[in-house]
Amino acid sequence: MTQAARIIAVGLWLASLGVGAQAQKAAGPSSIYSCIDASGRRITADRPIPECADREQRVLSPSGMVRERLGPVLTDQERAAREAQRRKEVEEQARANEERRRERALVARYPNQAAHDAERAAALEQVDQLTAVAEKRMVELQVQRKKFDTEMEFYAREPNKAPMHLRRAIAENDDAMAEQQRFVAGQAQEKRNVHQRFDAELAQLRKLWAARAAHAAPLPESADSTGKP
Repeated sequence: MTQAARIIAVGLWLASLGVGAQAQKAAGPSSIYSCIDASGRRITADRPIPECADREQRVLSPSGMVRERLGPVLTDQERAAREAQRRKEVEEQARANEERRRERALVARYPNQAAHDAERAAALEQVDQLTAVAEKRMVELQVQRKKFDTEMEFYAREPNKAPMHLRRAIAENDDAMAEQQRFVAGQAQEKRNVHQRFDAELAQLRKLWAARAAHAAPLPESADSTGKP
């Protein structure tokens, strides 16, 4: 902050405090302003202290009780930085609240490992069913291709003389087989993804279940006056 900007900021700060200070003086006992400046020197005065415009000042009653605390004068840049920090803290708190909400929902959905294992098995079964359908289609395509290959034996020496419909059917069979193979590979990856997701959930759930069990555990009975439990 430049010297000129600091002077202007201090002037505006003092002006904003002036009316309140005059009203306070008219209404009751005067206040004492106290602070420690940049050199470590304690300063007291009956009005806001310009030397401490960049730091906190305490407003004391004549008896020495702290009435309030005045914050430092901030530049636009400092105010923007403070507001950015405040927004960051609010966002972090919101994320923490959302994580706690998600954890509560997770425990409510899976109260024990048996429930979690059952849902994992159901998810894997869905993948297996889709894979089985694709594999069945691949078997059908293989049977179909054998028929086409038998027909093509008549044109083994001159494949270009094979009928166009036969060559087109073979090409379509190849495309369909490649598509089913890609689908089966995708389902294998999906199966790995299911295991990874449920493994990660289970690791978190074990901690949550343990914390819940520890919270619900009864306290041990204290010994009686004879020292016996």
